Amino acid sequence: AFTILLLQVIKVYNEDNTSRAVEVPSDITARDICQLFILKNHCIDDHSWTLFEHLSHLGIERIIEDHESVMEVLSGWAMDTDSRLYFRKNFAKYEFFRKPLDFFPDHMVSISSETNGIVDHSQLIETFLNSSTCPEIHGHLHAKEQSRKSWKKFYFVLRRSGLYFSNKGTSKEPRHLQFIADFSDSDIYTDLSAKKLHGAPTDYGFCVKSTKGSSARDLKLLCADDEQARTCWITAMRLLKYGMQLYQNFIQCFVFRSISENALVAMDFSGQKTRVIENPSEVLSVAVEEGLSWRRKSCHRLSGHGSPSTSQSSVPNIALHLAQPWFHGKLSRDEAQRLISQQGLTDGLFLLRDSQSNPKTFVLSLCHMQKIKHFQILPVDDEGELVYSLDDDHTRFTDLIQLVEFYQLNRGVLPCKLKHHCARITL
Repeated sequence: AFTILLLQVIKVYNEDNTSRAVEVPSDITARDICQLFILKNHCIDDHSWTLFEHLSHLGIERIIEDHESVMEVLSGWAMDTDSRLYFRKNFAKYEFFRKPLDFFPDHMVSISSETNGIVDHSQLIETFLNSSTCPEIHGHLHAKEQSRKSWKKFYFVLRRSGLYFSNKGTSKEPRHLQFIADFSDSDIYTDLSAKKLHGAPTDYGFCVKSTKGSSARDLKLLCADDEQARTCWITAMRLLKYGMQLYQNFIQCFVFRSISENALVAMDFSGQKTRVIENPSEVLSVAVEEGLSWRRKSCHRLSGHGSPSTSQSSVPNIALHLAQPWFHGKLSRDEAQRLISQQGLTDGLFLLRDSQSNPKTFVLSLCHMQKIKHFQILPVDDEGELVYSLDDDHTRFTDLIQLVEFYQLNRGVLPCKLKHHCARITL
């Protein structure tokens, strides 16, 4: 017997809201669509490309897991609403498998009585994946009361059987726990406009929505006090809903392409043999030396093509970074925060942009411990040549490319090395 696969046209958006329509078979998964766009756009497949379900009228969105059927997701959309599929990077999608401790703070996790409630961190993720053990996430959350405008703070408990809140302080006694939702037929969304649309007390909103429902009435709106707590709740809910399937998705991404955490190492190519440089201060001097000789060559090339070579060295300095995928030009602080948050709050996610407060300087926006920090890059006059520094002129770079390359290899004054850059793509 033949199965006839129907082709359907779907529309997919990217960060700047340009879109592209593609014809796809009806059994296509989110991972297939990502692969399709990676090929069409000649992107590098670094396992972070993700499909999102974005429901504008409700101000919420979620990751569509790699194995999910996209047509099933679309079939849940109401006709008269602005619902979209977005294709963009999310570096945090599987980060909890690598660094569970960043996602599950001690005070929010306990594990069933077999281990006397002591969390063995090496086993933390296994506890979620193994259906016979019972991990529990607990803590205070604000909840919006049904059909009212007010929010109230309760003590919440998340277990395999679902999400509960206590109607008596922090009591976990069965008679005090009230059931709110389970995940068999609902999904977990991030609330993108918790304060604005839903009047939440903080910006860290999320919600549980029934797969059948499409109006604001069907949302169980919650909000946490900080980003770490929100990430912990959402990650735990994803793990409890999909379990082993998530781990298989993760393995599928990495089994073919195990990118070493330290794929970037400093190499010295000057001698007869190449060697890896271990000493950080030597790395810097080699990098600066290489950078200078490379720039000298490119200056000669530029001035050789009849371009005005009055200040030979400054020509490439100014223009080189503009073409880099990590440079975002006149991006405001708020837009930088939004872009980094959208692409997943993982350590080392970064971008560079023009400073808005000081026109001649640049800013490095960097994520560390789920917070986004901004560092000013100042131009320094070095005997008539402009150089750049991020640490009050202790370490100098001839241009921004060299600065970025250095901090990809060395932490220096930063809280962590630069690891992934925020890139925007055109579909």
